[in-house]
Amino acid sequence: MPAGRAMNNWDGNKKLLLELSREGENSACADCGAADPAWTSYTLGIFICLNCSGVHRNLSGISRVKSIQLDFWDDTLVKEMRNKGNQAVRKCYEAKVPPFYYKPRAADCRVLKEQWIRAKYDQKEFTAANSQWQEFIALEPGAGDRVGCLWKRGKDKGRFRSRIFHLVEKEGALLYYTKEGVKGPKGVIPLSNMNAVFQPEKIGNPHGLQITYLKDGHTRNIFVYHKNGKDIVDWFNAIRAARFRYLKLAFPTASDTDLIPKLTWNFAKEGYMEKTGPMEKEPFKRRWFTLDTLDRKLLYFKDPLDAYAQGEVFIGHTGYGYDVKAGLPSGVKGNKWNFGLTIVTPDRRFLLTCENDQDLKEWIKAFKEVISKPMSLQDYTAEATLRRKQRR
Repeated sequence: MPAGRAMNNWDGNKKLLLELSREGENSACADCGAADPAWTSYTLGIFICLNCSGVHRNLSGISRVKSIQLDFWDDTLVKEMRNKGNQAVRKCYEAKVPPFYYKPRAADCRVLKEQWIRAKYDQKEFTAANSQWQEFIALEPGAGDRVGCLWKRGKDKGRFRSRIFHLVEKEGALLYYTKEGVKGPKGVIPLSNMNAVFQPEKIGNPHGLQITYLKDGHTRNIFVYHKNGKDIVDWFNAIRAARFRYLKLAFPTASDTDLIPKLTWNFAKEGYMEKTGPMEKEPFKRRWFTLDTLDRKLLYFKDPLDAYAQGEVFIGHTGYGYDVKAGLPSGVKGNKWNFGLTIVTPDRRFLLTCENDQDLKEWIKAFKEVISKPMSLQDYTAEATLRRKQRR
């Protein structure tokens, strides 16, 4: 131990810092909210998790990190941490975060966390009114328009090609073109029913973004990415900003608190299960399933990156004939997987199997969360629309 660093000072300061890390907002990562952060940015005076500390290490000249448990803490640094802390620093660096701007959570992908941290401490986007996002707050037509290139997955062997995207709030849509100068867009994605969610593992790119919308009554997926992390996160927040203003006009009496969860949302659960047909005698086939909590839909695809679902199942409330049960009916057996579950709807039941017991428990928990949630007027309309479509 270096001269002058008494053992009791080492232990005492570590104890003080541990106590400080459990107080108030310090008990969650300042950047993603992960519980029990074990690291700090001592130059900024905040408590952060291991994942976010990796981003802070790359903020040269702005942030320097230390482990609460593993590194030495002298009296001066402990005093600085006590004088600052997560709450005080957040008031400075998050003073003017627009309501639509996405604040990442612990489970979110790295690109969201990295760009949020850089926007806060490096670009200082939210400390002053001259942020690039302030123009999005004013309810002026065209203020949120955005043009740029994204790499979009095509139908030809799944190759990604550069396409020109144009977010046009006046038209209430995100348009994309194959090249400059063409008269009409190749695709039109309405703001009214659009969702965007980061899917780096699914798409196979760290900046992969899935955009979902309704086309001719069917759920349509497109998969895009940008080579630059800041650009793809800016696109994501621009979509959220446009959706925010659309919803403000569509639901003028709704509060921001009610609207923000509807700007974009993560799926409750995704993954492979096996399913059989309506006669319950067909062979079980493996399909990729997506449970969309907000739209109360279970969608299944032959491949995770298919543009259209092979089928959609509305998941209503338990009081209207919807239920989920562990196991399969007597005499029914899966193909390769034997951990079964049954989804009951007013029209039919869906028999599914999972690969293992843990997966089964996670799916049942996700379904129960949807089934226990009361239905809105929009949910009743969606249920009726899907039923009519399935009976054609």
